[in-house]
Amino acid sequence: MSRIREKLTKGDGFIPFVTAGDPNLKTSLAICHKLAELGADVIELGVPFSDPMADGPTIQRSSQRALDKGVTLGDVLKLAAEFRKQSDVPLVLFSYFNPILQFGIDEFAVIASSTGINGLLLTDVIEYEAARISAKLAKHEIDLISLVAPTTTDERLAAICANARGFIYAVSRAGVTGAQNETSSSAEILVERVRKFTELPIAVGFGISTAEQIAEVWKYADAAVVGSAIVNVIEKAERGHEIADVEAFVRQLLPTVANGGLEN
Repeated sequence: MSRIREKLTKGDGFIPFVTAGDPNLKTSLAICHKLAELGADVIELGVPFSDPMADGPTIQRSSQRALDKGVTLGDVLKLAAEFRKQSDVPLVLFSYFNPILQFGIDEFAVIASSTGINGLLLTDVIEYEAARISAKLAKHEIDLISLVAPTTTDERLAAICANARGFIYAVSRAGVTGAQNETSSSAEILVERVRKFTELPIAVGFGISTAEQIAEVWKYADAAVVGSAIVNVIEKAERGHEIADVEAFVRQLLPTVANGGLEN
């Protein structure tokens, strides 16, 4: 069983997302360590990209801020290596295919494995590409994490789940990323459909921003992903206060961390 799957099998999983290099690489690393300390089961590390089609304005801006500082995929892998020196919390790179393709998929798999990357989530690959990439990554014990949406047909769900490893990322609604006040009922229906095709843990993301939403997701899924809401906290924080503000926000999301951290 992969490290990611092992961590999420217990349920009530918390998967925070941060864009690597926002506001800078040093602070990103410190935020990742803080998230691990607060009980993150898996951390998603966003790779800055110039055309993030699946992302809403909040993550688009964070990606651009990192790009403006010259952050590359190589820098993100170095950040992961530094994180791994002090933490065993699984890391998943959240990326579009182009940066990986330009880096070279085979070279990426070797280097990512050596830096402690446990998974790769690609937002824009189809089933044939996913099967080929998943096989290459699996040789280096890296899970290809797959996205499914409420609009995904059962036929495609079966194909996607057949190539997936680690966990299935269920998009709570159609559209781009971004914090919402309510989670869509379609998310629960989607999770029920996905369970017919896989025994992998299922995480729900896109729009989760409150403790109430996380509690609701935990009723039917194995983990909740919080992305734009954390990135928004980082964007609005005063310079030098990003880590403290993220900690305060996560403690608000997960009150149990006030008692020494979530059970892992």
